[in-house]
Amino acid sequence: MNKINKATALLGASNLSEDNRADNDFYATPPSVVEMLLEKESFDKNIWEPAAGLNHITNVLIKNGHTVYATDIIQRLPTIEIQDFLACNKEWDGDIITNPPYNLASAFVNKAMELIKPGHKLAMLLKIQFLEGKGRRELFKKYPPKVIYVSTSRFACVKNGNFTNSSNASAVCYAWFVWEKGFTGDPIIKWFND
Repeated sequence: MNKINKATALLGASNLSEDNRADNDFYATPPSVVEMLLEKESFDKNIWEPAAGLNHITNVLIKNGHTVYATDIIQRLPTIEIQDFLACNKEWDGDIITNPPYNLASAFVNKAMELIKPGHKLAMLLKIQFLEGKGRRELFKKYPPKVIYVSTSRFACVKNGNFTNSSNASAVCYAWFVWEKGFTGDPIIKWFND
């Protein structure tokens, strides 16, 4: 184990390990984190979850009265339609909420903002580091987030959706990034988990 992994192990963090990345970069969202988003932000009744995984986000949305169109590039459950979100060209009349594969997050933002109608929202759970980088700075100039909800507590998005064999500790800070199509201006920073 290298020095970084030893240090994070001492801190109780589980996200830095020598294990391989999850299949198709699938890291499931804790349902409580979705509940916290819904406490802070209102959304259209119709929601598309384009990286549905095992329906961790979808189930919370349905429980809260939303109609959810759940798709993923991999069909892990029979209730999820197989669809490559990045290849989709149909306009969506509703909002989009997802935890996308991190390596495709910028592409997901661009595609979602292309597909949703003015006034509709996109909410994505991302590492706070998504704010960094010259390439993403250009993305934020084109599509400035309206609100960024930074988590005050660390939690783990779980590799391959297996919450039963995972620790809740993480060295990663996450935030909900919320865009509204047509918004111009500077983002507001708020917090959740407090």
